[in-house]
Amino acid sequence: QVQLVESGGGLVQTGGSLRLSCAASGRTYSGYDMRWFREAPGKERAFVARISLSGDTTSYAGSVKGRFTISRDNAKNTVYLQMNDLKPEDTAVYYCNHNNYWGQGTQVTVSS
Repeated sequence: QVQLVESGGGLVQTGGSLRLSCAASGRTYSGYDMRWFREAPGKERAFVARISLSGDTTSYAGSVKGRFTISRDNAKNTVYLQMNDLKPEDTAVYYCNHNNYWGQGTQVTVSS
């Protein structure tokens, strides 16, 4: 069992920044990386970013590349998503994912 708890969401103006955190507890599965997804109103859940267990490899959705940075602190079992230059289209519930496990999500709202 893996428990994932996201935090750090909120309301921010266009151009602002937020840092999301995902604290993991329980068993983690080697071979499965950590990922962030987001679900905007009326849209399907979409991939945002991923990071390997070692932290050596990252990848991003095209829409966030250059603005978002995923990182991890294995000593704290926590994955972060630094979001800069936020846009209204980034408004969504952001979810942390590992293997088949999901967190409860954290709301990010970007006002224009």
